[in-house]
Amino acid sequence: MTYSPGIISVLPLFYIGWSDSVLSPSEMKMIQDQINQMNFLSKEEQKTLLKWTDQKNPPDEETFKNWLIEIKKEAAKLNISSKVSLVDLGIQMAKASSGTKSEQIWDSPKVKHSIKELEAALGVSHQLSQLTFYQAVLPEISSGLVEEKSFDPASIQSILDGKYAELKSKTKKLIMDDFFEVPYDLKEKDALRLKILEQCKAVAMQGYGAYAYPEEYGGANSPGGNVAIFETMAMGNISLLVKFGVQFGLFGGAILQLGTKKHHDKYLTKTGTLELPGCFAMTETGHGSNVRGLETTATYNPEDKTITINSPTVHAGKEYIGNALHSKMAVVFAQLIVGSENHGIHAVMVPLRNDQHETLPGITVKDNGYKMGLNGVDNGRIWFDQVKVPLENLLDKYGGITEDGLYESSIEKESKRFFTMLGALVGGRVSVAAASNTAAKKSLDIAIRYALKRRQFESGIEETETLILDYPTHQERLFPLIAKSYALNFALESLREKFEKEYYSTDKREVETLAAGLKSYASWHATDTIQECREACGGKGYLTENEFTDLKADTDIFTTFEGDNYVLLQLVAKALLTDLKQEFNDGGFLAVARHVMSRISTSAKTLNPLSSRNTNAEHLLSTDFQMDALEFREQKLLFSLSDRMRSFIGKKLNPNDIFLKTQSHMIVLANAQIEKYIYSEFKSGIDKLNDSPEKKALVLMLNTFALDAIHRDKGWFLENDYLSGDKSKAIRKVLHGLYRQIRPVAGQYVEAFGIPKVLRRAQIVNG
Repeated sequence: MTYSPGIISVLPLFYIGWSDSVLSPSEMKMIQDQINQMNFLSKEEQKTLLKWTDQKNPPDEETFKNWLIEIKKEAAKLNISSKVSLVDLGIQMAKASSGTKSEQIWDSPKVKHSIKELEAALGVSHQLSQLTFYQAVLPEISSGLVEEKSFDPASIQSILDGKYAELKSKTKKLIMDDFFEVPYDLKEKDALRLKILEQCKAVAMQGYGAYAYPEEYGGANSPGGNVAIFETMAMGNISLLVKFGVQFGLFGGAILQLGTKKHHDKYLTKTGTLELPGCFAMTETGHGSNVRGLETTATYNPEDKTITINSPTVHAGKEYIGNALHSKMAVVFAQLIVGSENHGIHAVMVPLRNDQHETLPGITVKDNGYKMGLNGVDNGRIWFDQVKVPLENLLDKYGGITEDGLYESSIEKESKRFFTMLGALVGGRVSVAAASNTAAKKSLDIAIRYALKRRQFESGIEETETLILDYPTHQERLFPLIAKSYALNFALESLREKFEKEYYSTDKREVETLAAGLKSYASWHATDTIQECREACGGKGYLTENEFTDLKADTDIFTTFEGDNYVLLQLVAKALLTDLKQEFNDGGFLAVARHVMSRISTSAKTLNPLSSRNTNAEHLLSTDFQMDALEFREQKLLFSLSDRMRSFIGKKLNPNDIFLKTQSHMIVLANAQIEKYIYSEFKSGIDKLNDSPEKKALVLMLNTFALDAIHRDKGWFLENDYLSGDKSKAIRKVLHGLYRQIRPVAGQYVEAFGIPKVLRRAQIVNG
């Protein structure tokens, strides 16, 4: 297809502008206004360009291909270099294709100014777009555009971003738009909530809300992609992130995972577009983590085939429910009672408000008010007073009521049915874990960039002061946290793959255990990292304009959101004990023998001077030593916990007393298991890479993560004779050597996190 000179003049801009398939709401209006003001274009040309800016019907693959063909054809007629801007390239191509009669049009400063205005409206960064364009379209002239460094942050970013790199890039492009900026001084909760609601609708308009849903309901059938969107949105406003998660992940996810086709057909499309705002009403004031003990009842009425939802006490009110003030409907978790029998926790769709947004009879909603953070999220309390809903509102994938009024379920055992239902909702923990690491990365990005420009105290060299990142104490504080974020990145990618693979499976035990552990580890990492980075920036870090205020306040809830971390780690420990018990049950005498021999061989290894006293740096930096240390800790804690429990059982203690006596032990074991898993996945990810400067850079992070983990827990390793005092000192010495290697490239490590400047609003690094 051949285009007119007017179209050709802006073709490079449209090509790069649509390369990520995202046009945000603000861009749309600016682009359309600019095209209408381009007087040198004919009405037909303006009509064509306006058609190409429709975000609901973006240019198809064939059109995009034709653009590329036309650009290459016209560019071949010119003598151009990589220094030519996209605006000048378009003008030169238009001039060459227009003929002598009208080529003077393209020499007009007004025309050039108009096209530059369109470039700005499209949100095309000059430097980035020029690089991207010439590498993708005209690679033969793209050499020399990338500055050579010891390793390429962009290459590492592509490794960190993984299979969803393109989707993450699109998401960043969207939330970078001015439409998604929230002024620091917007503190009044009702106004802030309305702004966040409008932003959430704009995200839904891009199709991101329904991303995990089947295609027939407007989705991409990609739960992994949905996590990638959530993870990336954590670079922006966290209130928007949480509202997004509540609406599309919790409310929509419950419909998708616990409902059947009749529920999907009725609710999913409207949920994904936010036409149906909803909430996830599980937690009660009197029963937080104890979901099985919820008091709310859902009683079946056989006479009219309805279900009555009721809050029998004040403490049975649904507590801290996100989206409670904006919702029209709630997924309510309650004890399902059929006849005289309680069949345990089930979920029911309950309308909250009418079309005028008035609460319906029997519904009481109260605002939770101002919180430490996340005041853009409308949390509230909800009570139900004998509210009747049709039987079809019961989400009955795992248990329903027949036409004869009898309860039926494909899972006979109530406890198994309960855990299967909860397992179907594990995506929330996967998402929170990923978002937590993003928040930690953003904090590190700010703190490291500030430390590379802030000076303190004379250095003794020409009266200059020392960069604060040159101080060993600053390195000790920040560099292990960078390594931990890198390690978590690989572990979370592995978790995402398992989650996506088992999304529709009824047995998600492995994913549930990993999600519980990694969510705890990652959210604590975020909390610790944000605080350390705030302190590392001194008084400047305390200013709202430098972001730590919001990062700290808005992510602090992650440690108890989607499950209290201590409760989740107990689930991890119980899963390990169950696996150990299963191994013994399946293996009989041989399993016991393996257990005993393992303990004997491990003890022999710790007494071996070549292991426990080897202070050689090569030994400490070997993956054999690092993995052995982390595995020894996990196994020793697991076996000692098992032995303690067996001893208490022999003393006839009741299960609750045994649990209380071993609870702290369980937490330590779970942390050890998760840290070993993180290391293992980090190592596995690196092993798959070809030799390159980027691989070496990641190995440096791996060594830092492992030795820091061992050194932080040196007391335990010393108590258990795994380390000698000299070896513990040697680890500290090697760590300091690793910090010295990281120091020259610290800026590149955080640059590889891929956080755009516009989303890193901290004035101490942007000013």
